[in-house]
Amino acid sequence: MKIVVIGGTGLIGSKLIANLTAQGHEAVPAAPNTGVNTLTGEGLAEVLTGASVVIDVSNSPSFEDEAVLNFFETSTGNLLAAEEKAGVGHHVALSIVGAERPPERGYFRAKIAQESLIEKSPIPYSIVHATQFFEFTRAIADEATTDGKVRMAPVLYQPMAADDVAEQVAKVATASPLNGRTEIAGPDRYRMDEFFREALAIRNDPREVVADPDAHYFGAPLKQNSLVPLGDATLGKVHYNTWPGRLQTPK
Repeated sequence: MKIVVIGGTGLIGSKLIANLTAQGHEAVPAAPNTGVNTLTGEGLAEVLTGASVVIDVSNSPSFEDEAVLNFFETSTGNLLAAEEKAGVGHHVALSIVGAERPPERGYFRAKIAQESLIEKSPIPYSIVHATQFFEFTRAIADEATTDGKVRMAPVLYQPMAADDVAEQVAKVATASPLNGRTEIAGPDRYRMDEFFREALAIRNDPREVVADPDAHYFGAPLKQNSLVPLGDATLGKVHYNTWPGRLQTPK
């Protein structure tokens, strides 16, 4: 079947395209660099013609509160309207485990706004909540660095590999719509500061990781379970200590 992947040239999107194509589906990447712009609507009608499923793994180019909210509301609204006209039977969106728990962060509020639009749409849907990706380890550490020290809250953390994310999203997309949410996470649970201490050491990153109960995650305070599934979750297969990207050293 024809499956359109919005954000199909990005980290998760490109892996989804490869996964779905290997399964024999017609997987079509849709992004501004392929002539599809969900903010303006450009190319949407054309790319959605004949599509059975749409997977949205796109992301905002700006994480500033107002900009990211505008992106997800506008993009998702345009996309759902175009899908309804095209007769798409399943809308799949990738979101974040715990997005509803620390609402102080604008990005999380924007993701919840996106999910609300999807729920109100007449299109059958599935929302996949994923934990943080291994691939973002360095970026998260950089954001948490102050005066050369990486300040991390000693809370639970359960990251996963992008390959596992793509595999699970593909499974959801090729099954019947959930009309609800499912959660996916890494196979191992850590204390956040301990994970980053080990991850930076593996990369020969000299920064000291400090356990700081008051440390924020991209501006949001964290509780013990803010970033991990609270109930059942599908776990990935790739462990951080065997993930090839763990050896990447700082530039």
